[in-house]
Amino acid sequence: MLTYSFEDCSAESMYEHLYRCIKQDILQKKLRAGEKLPSKRAFAKNLGVSTITVESAYAQLVAEGYLYTLPKRGYYVCELEKDPPPPPRQETAFPSKPPQRDWFADFAGSSVAREMFPFSVWVKLLRDVTAGEDEATLLTDTSAGGIRQLRQAIADHLYQFRGMSIHPEQIVVGAGTEYLYSVLIQLLGRGRGYAVEDPGYLRLSKIYEKNDVRTYHIPMDASGIIPQKLEESGAEILHITPSHHFPTGTVMPVSRRYEFLSWASKGENRYIIEDDYDCEFRLAGRPIPTLQSIDVMEKVIYINTFSKSLAPAFRISYLVLPRHLVTRFYETLGFYSGTVSCLEQMTLARFLSKGYFEKHINRMRNHYRGLRDKLLQEIRRSPLANRLKISEENAGLHFLMEVDTHRSDEEIIAAAEALDLRLTFISQYYFSDENRRPHVLVMNYSGLEEGRIPEAVARLCRAVLGE
Repeated sequence: MLTYSFEDCSAESMYEHLYRCIKQDILQKKLRAGEKLPSKRAFAKNLGVSTITVESAYAQLVAEGYLYTLPKRGYYVCELEKDPPPPPRQETAFPSKPPQRDWFADFAGSSVAREMFPFSVWVKLLRDVTAGEDEATLLTDTSAGGIRQLRQAIADHLYQFRGMSIHPEQIVVGAGTEYLYSVLIQLLGRGRGYAVEDPGYLRLSKIYEKNDVRTYHIPMDASGIIPQKLEESGAEILHITPSHHFPTGTVMPVSRRYEFLSWASKGENRYIIEDDYDCEFRLAGRPIPTLQSIDVMEKVIYINTFSKSLAPAFRISYLVLPRHLVTRFYETLGFYSGTVSCLEQMTLARFLSKGYFEKHINRMRNHYRGLRDKLLQEIRRSPLANRLKISEENAGLHFLMEVDTHRSDEEIIAAAEALDLRLTFISQYYFSDENRRPHVLVMNYSGLEEGRIPEAVARLCRAVLGE
């Protein structure tokens, strides 16, 4: 009869130890397929354990397919289809994301100064939410569109700040714009051609391509995407950033906007996705009116995010769908659960409705204006002053700086990295090589430390001039 020792099983229960011993004998073919195991009572007596121990071990082996039972006849070893794979000779090395470099100055990344976020206000609102009268809402499965309180708060904010008159039911809240892009692809269809700006946001192109949709990179002029090129492409969905194009900073004039609305009206399946990603940070004049606010044909899908205005870690974004697409959304995609927790949604709803968001934006705008002015001041009195042209400094959180230099963009980037600076050029955002513009830096200043600006500009001059 089978015999196993229980002297070294202090780390696990007796039935687990017995289960592992029998399993090992089966895998090593010490117990052959079809072989009958001892009865529970006889086995328990032989091992000096309880019948329950043997019964539990047998039950686990049956559940995993190592044993089978025959009524009133006992337990038998199963025939395994194939031998188990041999253990790997060495541990697999999984790829890992390289750690983020802590640059002396990062003119390429987008970040939010930690000291600018109103942590005390957010914590207070979070505490109010958890201690309030909405405990039931916190524990329920959320709608695919998001909780009503947040959608109402967003609708009110868009009316006051962007002049958009919309119903809360038109809003869909999601965990980041990248998730919402995939939602739109499912809603509008993978069989459509999607047009994006060239140059443009490269991650957007990758998201469309990874979702197996035809992507057209349409060249731009000083007013935005060229309408003739869009028409020639055959695309049905147009994704644009009319109020502040990235990376050129271009603000699309109203005449071009009406051209695109006319284009969209000529096809039942034509839509415009208006990406309004940093509309809050126009530093001169009033915010540019949205394309959605002048759309009478319901052809514009508006998308925005709180990642730029609060912090990237929040991952809270939203869509505003035309009314006729709301029904289609809930009929075809309404089975999805909300991707943002109710706790975060309700806290953000209060942050918006109680006026804290507006105060935060005003504070951030003043902070960014100060950073921009300090940076421009240092640049204009640097050795680069007579060799550059600055544009689009009022449109958002970056501006363009065209420099007169004998060095290539790649040489300047490499020299800057050696000086612990991170730079990007507009040439890096083109899909097509044909229209690339060299020597135009995209100067993102949102993550700069004011005290480091003079030294950062000095290093930038050395990288650009090769001195």
